[in-house]
Amino acid sequence: MSRVIHGVGPLARVLRLASVVATTIGLAACAGTGAGSGANALRRDTTFGPVVGRDDATQSGTWRWTGVPYAQSPIGPLRWRAPQAPQPWTAVRDATHFAPACVQTQRLYGPGLNNRYDETVGTALGRTVGSEDCLYLNIWTPASRPVAPRPVIVFVHGGSNISGYTADPVYDGAALARSQDAVVVSVNYRLGIFGFLDAAPLKTGQREEDSGNFALLDIVQALGFVAGNIAAFGGDPERVTLMGQSAGAVNVDALMVSPMLVARARPLFHRVAALSGGLSTAATLPRGAIAVVLPRSVWATRGEALLLESLIAGGHAPNEAQARQLARDGAPAQLAAWLRAMPADTLLELVRTRLAARGMAASNPIPDGWVLPPDPIAAVRAGRYVKVPVLAGHARDETKLFPQLFALRPDLGGTSGRLLDDATVFALAHRYDPEAPPQTRIEQWIPPAYLPTDAPRTGFDARAAELDRLWFTAIRDDLMNALQSQQRELWAYEFEWDGLPAPFDRIFGAAHAFDLPFVFGNFGPSLFANISFSRANAPGRLALSQAMMASLGAFARNGDPNDPTLGKAWPRWPGRLVFDATATEKAIGVR
Repeated sequence: MSRVIHGVGPLARVLRLASVVATTIGLAACAGTGAGSGANALRRDTTFGPVVGRDDATQSGTWRWTGVPYAQSPIGPLRWRAPQAPQPWTAVRDATHFAPACVQTQRLYGPGLNNRYDETVGTALGRTVGSEDCLYLNIWTPASRPVAPRPVIVFVHGGSNISGYTADPVYDGAALARSQDAVVVSVNYRLGIFGFLDAAPLKTGQREEDSGNFALLDIVQALGFVAGNIAAFGGDPERVTLMGQSAGAVNVDALMVSPMLVARARPLFHRVAALSGGLSTAATLPRGAIAVVLPRSVWATRGEALLLESLIAGGHAPNEAQARQLARDGAPAQLAAWLRAMPADTLLELVRTRLAARGMAASNPIPDGWVLPPDPIAAVRAGRYVKVPVLAGHARDETKLFPQLFALRPDLGGTSGRLLDDATVFALAHRYDPEAPPQTRIEQWIPPAYLPTDAPRTGFDARAAELDRLWFTAIRDDLMNALQSQQRELWAYEFEWDGLPAPFDRIFGAAHAFDLPFVFGNFGPSLFANISFSRANAPGRLALSQAMMASLGAFARNGDPNDPTLGKAWPRWPGRLVFDATATEKAIGVR
């Protein structure tokens, strides 16, 4: 039995149970429940109760179980608490529909009003969507019983830790599971102020809860569920790859360096794939670079601001001075109960208005010292992290998705690099016909100051490259170089496919998250599908996608992404594999 995390309470109990169950269920559970036909063939008995999934063999060659609870709903008194194990159930639970997205303010990268990508993404912008009842995961497997336990890939979605949802069609795990004979899992986790909040009245004396890192605790809880139950779905609990992209990669990296998980005798994951992520403080980055990990005092200030604004908005204090007095004199338990009783929409409206105006609307892991160390890079260099093979991904034009940030500083241009607002971008992208002649001009998207795009130093390409150097490249290199001081099992790729129909090849190119359709093998309806994928570029991008999935599959199986179908030997870091394609075939190189 593995050593439990001290002081976690319910979280420790579910992880301890996971260690026991992983060694007793075994592959026999899958064989025993996978026989038969119809719904009975898709029944799986978890440690909390039975679930029945959906047979998608005809459409995708897979079976799937969606909306499987891994924790109780974090609502009412469980809001801003460590996740609790699900209440057991006895009747077979339907697991054929995605659970709601975690509550959030809708952005381009979040769900519409129907928990999926549809036309309501454009009409719900800025509104509260999703639910606090959201701690569920999804499982895809090939539509057959495995000969041997399959490797497991657990995916953590991105969205700046304030938005995103596992029902996003890009994250559908069927193609990846089928092509790599793997089990693919995706995880919902709490977002924004519900996932990361350091507020004094919420302190309980327990290190995990006092960290404010509720989203990270959610992911740990999900990993505990995987450890204890994935064998029943044909997965190997000893070969779990924890993969995240963007904010998901930040969270994955955070768990790799978490003292809480370093203290465990048995790991919950055995490889890490972090795509477009990193975990640096300003202390270890080049001058001017953008840090991911901010001091805990920043998050404590934000937590206090939310409390004070809530007291004012709730009519308990007329101004900040009296709200501060009330916060100082009030009983912490009473203040905590009052915060937990506030509607989620009311709290998010305060973030959208009051906190955003003060520059306090962001969310990210909080360096509390137990769930996340104060300086993650220093912890890695000291060898205090979960030592597993690591695969890092990077897109050549990451920041072409965020050209508004050119306005951050004069050396980046000083003004936004995007002319269209989100509603206009969605409307254009949603109805775009990639087979027709261009229906938009680059001048409609990019301000004159950044044209022509290839102008040295001042063009759109140069400004984006400089922002990337200070952001995504900087945090990747900082972490990978620190890891290299401790281990050799390190690989990285550069995604450079920019074969989009004009003018999007210049507007976006190989932008942030544009590698995800290739990683998952999903080119169907999604935010940027219509402006990216055409019949003309299909042969090359499909071949590239197969190569990228094969690499991830090899990494999940063996801890090494090298695969014969690449046609190239993938060098260890600081070498990188370049993923690209012509219109007709993959074009893979080494850098």
